[in-house]
Amino acid sequence: MIIGHKEDIAFVRSTDSSVKGVGMKKIIGSEEGWQDYVMRIVKLEPNGYSFNHNHPWPHINYYIKGQGVLIIEGKEYPVEEGGYSLVPANKQHQWKSTEDSGLEFICIVPKEGHK
Repeated sequence: MIIGHKEDIAFVRSTDSSVKGVGMKKIIGSEEGWQDYVMRIVKLEPNGYSFNHNHPWPHINYYIKGQGVLIIEGKEYPVEEGGYSLVPANKQHQWKSTEDSGLEFICIVPKEGHK
């Protein structure tokens, strides 16, 4: 059994030049006993954005703070606190936060999707 709090785990900020203001923290994965999946929290600072990418696994997301857009195959979908999304496998996608609001969300992926 695992019980914890998200504030007890530090965000690891991406240093990749193709993203802006992105951090991630792994909450639960194989080390905690969930062998096939990883639950993490992704944080985009105001006006931040993630990679524009695709891969052969889906993302399951629950938005816990802020506002932004999820872009799938070039179409923008507004996202906000309390919302959820499923990004299908092999679809080009990217997240962007709004200028005045960051965006924080739970992201569940298969273990091969967590780098």
